[in-house]
Amino acid sequence: MSNIEHRTPEQPRYAGLTGAEASARFKADGANELPTVRRRDVLRIILDVVREPMLLMLIGAGAIYLVIGEPQDALMLLGFVIVIIGITFYQERKTERALDALRELSSPRAAVIRDGRVQRIPGREVVRGDHLLLVEGDRVPADAIVVESNYLLVNESLLTGESVPVRKIPGAPDAAMTQPGGDDHPAMYSGTMVIQGQGVAVVRAIGTATELGRIGKVLETAKSETSPMEVQTRRLVRNLAVVGLGLCTLVVVLYVLTRGGWLAGLLAGLTMAMAILPEEVPVVLTVFLALGAWRMSQKHALTRRLQAIQAIGSATVLCVDKTGTLTMNCMTVSRIYADPMMYRADADDTTVPPENCHATVEYGILASADVPVDPMEIALREMGEGRLKDTEHLHRNWTLVREYPLSRQLLAMSRVWKSPSGRHYVIAAKGAPEAIFDLCHLDSARSEVLHRRTREMAEDGLRVIAVARAQFQQTELPGAQHDFDFEFLGLVGFADPVRPQVPAAIRSCHRAGIRVVMITGDYPGTACNIARQIGLPRTGEFITGPELASMDEQELQRRIRNVDIFARVVPEQKLRLVNALQANGEVAVMTGDGVNDAPALRSASVGIAMGARGTDVAREAAGLVLLDDDFSTIVQAVRHGRRIIDNLKKAIAYILGIHVPIAGLSLLPVIFRWPLILLPVHVVFLELVIDPVCSIVFEAEGEEADIMRRPPRRLDEPLFDRRTIGLSLLQGFIVLVVTLAVYATTLHRLGDAEARALTYTTLVVANLSLILTNRSWTSSILQTLRTPNPALWWVIGGASGVMGLILYVPFLRGLFRFGFLHPADLLFCLAAGGASILWFEGFKFLYRRRKSRTNSKS
Repeated sequence: MSNIEHRTPEQPRYAGLTGAEASARFKADGANELPTVRRRDVLRIILDVVREPMLLMLIGAGAIYLVIGEPQDALMLLGFVIVIIGITFYQERKTERALDALRELSSPRAAVIRDGRVQRIPGREVVRGDHLLLVEGDRVPADAIVVESNYLLVNESLLTGESVPVRKIPGAPDAAMTQPGGDDHPAMYSGTMVIQGQGVAVVRAIGTATELGRIGKVLETAKSETSPMEVQTRRLVRNLAVVGLGLCTLVVVLYVLTRGGWLAGLLAGLTMAMAILPEEVPVVLTVFLALGAWRMSQKHALTRRLQAIQAIGSATVLCVDKTGTLTMNCMTVSRIYADPMMYRADADDTTVPPENCHATVEYGILASADVPVDPMEIALREMGEGRLKDTEHLHRNWTLVREYPLSRQLLAMSRVWKSPSGRHYVIAAKGAPEAIFDLCHLDSARSEVLHRRTREMAEDGLRVIAVARAQFQQTELPGAQHDFDFEFLGLVGFADPVRPQVPAAIRSCHRAGIRVVMITGDYPGTACNIARQIGLPRTGEFITGPELASMDEQELQRRIRNVDIFARVVPEQKLRLVNALQANGEVAVMTGDGVNDAPALRSASVGIAMGARGTDVAREAAGLVLLDDDFSTIVQAVRHGRRIIDNLKKAIAYILGIHVPIAGLSLLPVIFRWPLILLPVHVVFLELVIDPVCSIVFEAEGEEADIMRRPPRRLDEPLFDRRTIGLSLLQGFIVLVVTLAVYATTLHRLGDAEARALTYTTLVVANLSLILTNRSWTSSILQTLRTPNPALWWVIGGASGVMGLILYVPFLRGLFRFGFLHPADLLFCLAAGGASILWFEGFKFLYRRRKSRTNSKS
């Protein structure tokens, strides 16, 4: 075992690299990552866009215009091709930038010492010479040599295929890198996993220079997963494509049979296909999920799996850890019990505590890690460094001889020390009070008094540990902690304040129909006290870990319906809780941070790992990662998940709605032998409005006012339910009726060109009206106009401006086959197009009134 000096995280023994040295090495060696799939360049994106069915049909229509001697129409269509490529390219790059930002955030984190301070950085920023701090659950980010360790066990199965962990011992920083496998070597390898202990290692190789890079093995990478929404979207597009192909064929055949001319018929058929094919749907889904995940990351919730976005919005139960999620995870020593007195330690007080408390603090520090991560160990060290600074109770020159780690059988750890002048060993122990009482072999009367004191402190919301000491004079240390003759010193109570945002977030969950379940390893008294502070109902009811272990699955499923507090729970029991909740039909969200939490995180509807204190194992098993470990961020993720699904449904409804009149105006003139209303150029112009509306306007739309006052959406509820599809098709049908009425009343009175201009202008106005009314399916247009959405006005302003140019610039008017419209004609179009959506505004009014009556009765 190495000699490890006492030090705080702010004062590590190693200074590490300076920021300037790290920056220079990063520039010289590049990022610490293996080659990945190359990003698509500009040419590749353009080629992929051109292969889209809509673009191919446009190019085909342009070619037909050239053949029949209409070069102006051909050039306009090809110009539209360039514009659409530009819009799609912008969307693609925007999506890729969002995904790049997410990859950067999801890069495995590494704790390094730089400029004498411990810092957490993305694994790709690790450089040669960095000092890594490694603890249980960390994935090793680079090849390194261990220079300090405490029972460091590493799983190297990624490189060796052997699942048995290997033991690491310290070596010189310039020691040779041996082959993976085998115990008692100092070499660590990129991609392997620390499963026990902690240590410090100096990086020797990064990226492709690592063992992993040299032998060509690849780390587990996130595979492209197909979400339920993607499956539904593909089915919808496929079905409509089949319908479109059939109608296209029908239009071509009817046109040829009734009017003759294969090229003109093919042009009409292409127009029909372009009108009915909802090619925007896959783009919308990709953009919504990618940008939605990126927006969630800005709220400190990193999405690792797209399914999590759909599931988080449907959550019915949030199972959350108490420490660090509901509380601040920055504990302070609040009380010290050293028989016969209870000392209350004010956080703002810097005075030296009473003499009989000194030994409890002294040996609590000696029993803690040298580089503490546990908040209680940090609090003990801070009290020692702050209040016992100039006393004999701090031992920076003592030598650590051995450590007896905490185990499932004994929730206590001991560390064996030797002073420079000492002739015997000094043993410091700390852990769960009942475990320390057992080590000290206390009689029943003394145990009862201490148990009572422990309960009193726990009922006040404190987390309690006990401290003991022993001396040992033999040269050969025993194999177990029970072989020492421990003396009980005292109890230490730690306060971990509730995060100030949590009570409001809990109330928001209750209003949204979401139940909150608190899971903790603390005492029931501590858990119930915290539950009262945050506003959990049923704060007097709880189930402990031992009780949970004695229940069968049926009893657990019955009890879990009415209990919101689980105390003294070990991580392995979280999986049982998740399974019981889901067996009851709940959509369960589970939080976790440790290696043992991974099964529960993987099994939950949504697993949420802690980003700040969580292990890489937990992050890889989770669907979401909280970057700030804050419960209110989970609630924000629920809110954001619901918003994404709401807006996606609005966009899909709008797409289906607007394609109905476009398809109808393309098909009906062929069937009834009217002059053609829509030509390819007309459909393409509408697509230039529809695409950015779907992927920019609706994606940026704010949340509904009642988004957190409605029950959760069922996880198995289809995105395109009958109500959504029915209402959107009805919207489109009403617009079709209105535009056909405009065409019918003006065709014989004004002629083909003027009737086409009036009908098309009415269709554009109705299109913009559909955008406005679909911004919310509950609030009126006047109400939604108070909600800012800058993209909306750019789209509406741009469409209106271009439409004005088309109507009043003679060259453009000729290309669109339009007649001249007078101001009175424009007013008529505005009135007709706006009237097409009035029924839906009335529908929303009746819905709000019915809902208001229901709420008043309840």
